[in-house]
Amino acid sequence: MLTQAQVDFYREHGYVVVKGMFTPEEAARFRAESHALIERLQRIGKTDATWESARGVTMNKTSLLHCHNVQFHSAALCGLMLDDRLTSAASQIIGSANVQLHHNKLFIKPPEKGSPFPMHQDQPFFPHDNDSMIAAVVHFDDAPLEKGCIRVVPGSYKNGPIPHESDGGWHLPFDQYPLESSVACPAQAGDVLFFSYLTIHGSGVNTSSEARTTMLIQMRDPEDQPTVITHLSRGQGMMLRGVDPTAVAGSNVEWSLSTPKPQSAMGGMGMGGPAMGAMGMGEPKKGM
Repeated sequence: MLTQAQVDFYREHGYVVVKGMFTPEEAARFRAESHALIERLQRIGKTDATWESARGVTMNKTSLLHCHNVQFHSAALCGLMLDDRLTSAASQIIGSANVQLHHNKLFIKPPEKGSPFPMHQDQPFFPHDNDSMIAAVVHFDDAPLEKGCIRVVPGSYKNGPIPHESDGGWHLPFDQYPLESSVACPAQAGDVLFFSYLTIHGSGVNTSSEARTTMLIQMRDPEDQPTVITHLSRGQGMMLRGVDPTAVAGSNVEWSLSTPKPQSAMGGMGMGGPAMGAMGMGEPKKGM
């Protein structure tokens, strides 16, 4: 459970760092599980998810290892999403007893060259009618500034959606939203950062000698309907807490090998689809 002070901080700023939600021992186990997963996936396909627009932050070649839909790869990481500590906090922030998974992804920023993310909002990738969508970033190892920790613009979620540029990945104009103008959110292993999908955020390059390992879980109120049908994935609609009052017999998300690519919220066809392969990466790239 979050304290009232933590909830109030989130309401004012659109983000909150919850210290020590998971123990260092738990974080270490999740980290080992995550690195083993990425090693398996690297044997069968591409795992890099660096945005082309990362060049707006650095011209050096960088790398970002990732996996979507980790619940289909690891029971331990699936269990993390159902942990009462995480879902009870999400329930308080969303303001609903019911918490539904939209998607998740694992990120490893390799040492010395871990890719940055330009400043952006998540909302343009998957807009919803009531903007209940939040992200929870669980840190599996320490994330100081030199590891490229997440940075946010406090209170920015109150301004609603902002037009993004499409060059190399959807991002906000570099001259108006430089990474340095944001507030860094350094974290320790076991800490969890929650933020609204309208909160402007990004991250710098990992210049340290150690990897930065995180898992992002995007969650919503199941009664908050998507404004545009996009960013579908196999695991979407899974209940992490409570019930889905809108559910009918079967899944609310149609997903099969014959499903055509959905219309993107940002124009044109979505980037996802079955052709993305066995790693569960059938979603548009976005990150932190």
